Amino acid sequence: MSTPPATAVRPWPALWSLVIGFFMILIDTTIVSVANPAIMRGLHTDINTVIWVTSAYLLAYAVPLLITGRLGDRFGPKNLYLIGLTIFTLASLWCGLSGSVEVLIIARTVQGLGAALMTPQTMAVITRIFPPDRRGAAMGLWGATAGVATLVGPILGGVLVDGVGWEWIFFINVPVGIVGFIMVWRNVPQLATSPHRFDLVGVFLSAAGMFLLVFGIQEGGTYDWGTIVGPISVWGLIIAGIVVLAAFVGWQAITKSEPLLPLDLFKDRNFSVGNLVITTVGFTITCMSLPLVFFYQTVRGLTPTQSALMLVPMAVISAGLAPVVGKMIDRVNPKWFALFGLTVLSVSLLWYSLLMTPDQPLWMMLFPSALLGFANGFMWGPVSNMTTRNLPPHKAGAGSGVFNTTRQIGAVLGSASIAALIQARLTAEMPAAPGGASGLSEIGGGELPVFLHEPFTTAMSQTLLLPAAVALLGALFVLFFQKPKKAAWAAPETRAAAPVPVEG
Repeated sequence: MSTPPATAVRPWPALWSLVIGFFMILIDTTIVSVANPAIMRGLHTDINTVIWVTSAYLLAYAVPLLITGRLGDRFGPKNLYLIGLTIFTLASLWCGLSGSVEVLIIARTVQGLGAALMTPQTMAVITRIFPPDRRGAAMGLWGATAGVATLVGPILGGVLVDGVGWEWIFFINVPVGIVGFIMVWRNVPQLATSPHRFDLVGVFLSAAGMFLLVFGIQEGGTYDWGTIVGPISVWGLIIAGIVVLAAFVGWQAITKSEPLLPLDLFKDRNFSVGNLVITTVGFTITCMSLPLVFFYQTVRGLTPTQSALMLVPMAVISAGLAPVVGKMIDRVNPKWFALFGLTVLSVSLLWYSLLMTPDQPLWMMLFPSALLGFANGFMWGPVSNMTTRNLPPHKAGAGSGVFNTTRQIGAVLGSASIAALIQARLTAEMPAAPGGASGLSEIGGGELPVFLHEPFTTAMSQTLLLPAAVALLGALFVLFFQKPKKAAWAAPETRAAAPVPVEG
């Protein structure tokens, strides 16, 4: 792929162009949650299967991020972004045309691969074209995009599902993808590239370990946390996944070729702490929507649009705050903003859990929604700024890949864990169905009978305690951030100023 050489770097037009696609792929991590009941009805499936519509996307998104960050350094972030955007847009069309849940899961997997190509390039470009003392505002925009997208997804999904059908949560990506492609082509410069080798053993180990771990957690309840087939058990898969991931880290430490995961990045304390924090953020944000959506729709009888509108205070406050916070973190230690955001996130989810009863006035549920908006406005930009501030330009892609990988690992584990916990709590709280069946597999896409409202609500309330606890853990991690140092910085080289040949 070739483009006219860039003669000047215009940071803000470039960033706004990238944000369009970034916003779209993040929306797709949450937009499906509000459409799950409609997909279950339309494709005649159950909740255990429909959860994989999200989990397959998140897994395909998370696993390649380490290598796609390196690919951006090697072949240019602009080129990788455009390839990923093309794959994502075409896969979105495929998702909307799916006639079965199996085809939809496959299409979502391809969509996740496209997202994996795109995501690291956004942060890599920010790191390379904005000086450190002006990067806070840019990260504020990135943070606003990440935070608002996770909240707008359910709202937009509800409107589309009610208005034109669940297929349109995917069809809408096609025109957005086309506009995003044109803007990135015109506004994002071709930055200098650097050669990299690729650790194929590391790619295999990281992919295998993640799959074993997530599949084991996701499907544990289906097999009653016992035997799957023959000698293969749920706990065997989980333990095998942990062992393989440990082997991956060990391989990265001893490999003589260029490692997929540059462990020397973790010598920077803030980078290490930031990756722990963003893992808890990804876990929490992905966890929290499913119990809320099922409570609103199956207990309170709200339509997808109505249930999504319950999140409007969160989206509005987050969108307004994030840019303001982004400008402030160039002058004030971002650590304190991040600590406030994560703490408030935990408190808001605990508040939701306490308020969640079958007869609770719905207007009361708007207050924790508003508090969640403050949490999102204060945490995304400061965490990303603290984590990546000290990255040198030649490691921008690798660092961005690691940061986004840990965020997505948190999201994947959050999706799998909340499904397993919901099933466990439903089994414990709800009366057994005829034949001994219980819990999650019996929940359909419509409103529950009144006599089931109380036990179902209790189960959903209890599951919200998991993301609340993980958010509080993230707040504790934030305390270990060091005050960022002023870093030397040189203006980015475009390929016009310093052409670097790219092989093959």
